[in-house]
This record gives sequence, structure tokens and C-alpha cells, in this order.
Amino acid sequence: MTDLVARRGPDLTAAELYDLLRLRVDVFVVEQNCPYGEIDGLDLLPTTWHLWAPGDAGAAGCLRVLAEPGGVARVGRVVTAPSARGTGLGARLMDAAVQYIGDVESVLNAQTYAQGFYARFGYEPEGEEFDEDGIPHIAMRRKA
Repeated sequence: MTDLVARRGPDLTAAELYDLLRLRVDVFVVEQNCPYGEIDGLDLLPTTWHLWAPGDAGAAGCLRVLAEPGGVARVGRVVTAPSARGTGLGARLMDAAVQYIGDVESVLNAQTYAQGFYARFGYEPEGEEFDEDGIPHIAMRRKA
């Protein structure tokens, strides 16, 4: 596996965006059987930051960081391809995201089963579990 790649939304090539969207749809929509509007208009914003690991068949894992009002960062669309699971790639992506975010407060909506994974990076559960597109989630926050 090669090094991680980072780009702002407007700097993505069409092929890079395609790879990221394909991975996200393959996992979130197809594998998890969760039809939702993946094309949300946020990927190409100048304030959106994408991080991914190229693989032999496209992106092996990726995430994005959005700028929310009030200076809060939102980590989202954290995903690894089935072939990359168990390799530590998810942790590498989150480590890089936390380094990028720095001391800024950040939030994410974790699938409930993954709370422990995100806790390793300083995220703490906040509020009650909720349903997002048929999958249990919990809001998590990492304080500045």
C-alpha cells in the first residue's frame, strides 16, 4: 500500500473523486444495504479536505473533513475496502485526520459499534444513540 494522499475538494481530479465515491457507495450503500444520497454537494467545496490510501483497485480507504460553522471540524465518510480491513489503515487515516485537525474541536457521527475505534483518537460519545439511514449511530466529540 502506498502513502496517504490528501487534497482539497477543488483539487481532486475526476478519477480521484470517482475512486472515493465508488468506495463509499460500494461499502455504505451496497455492502451495508443503506441507500442514501451519497452525492451531497460537499466533496468539491474548497473547505473540504479528503484523505485516502490508493490501492490496486482504486481507493483502499478514505475519509473527509468538513468545516462546520463556528470553526468545528467534522470527520465523515470514514471507510475502508473489505480487502484493507484489519491492516490498520483506518487507524492511519484517523491519525492523519487528527493531525490535520490539530487543536480544533471536531465531531463525527459514528456507527455505534465503532465507538471504541474513535475513542482511541480522543472522541467521546455525546447524546443518545440515533438512527441514521437505518443504522444505529452516536455523535462523538473531540474537544479542542
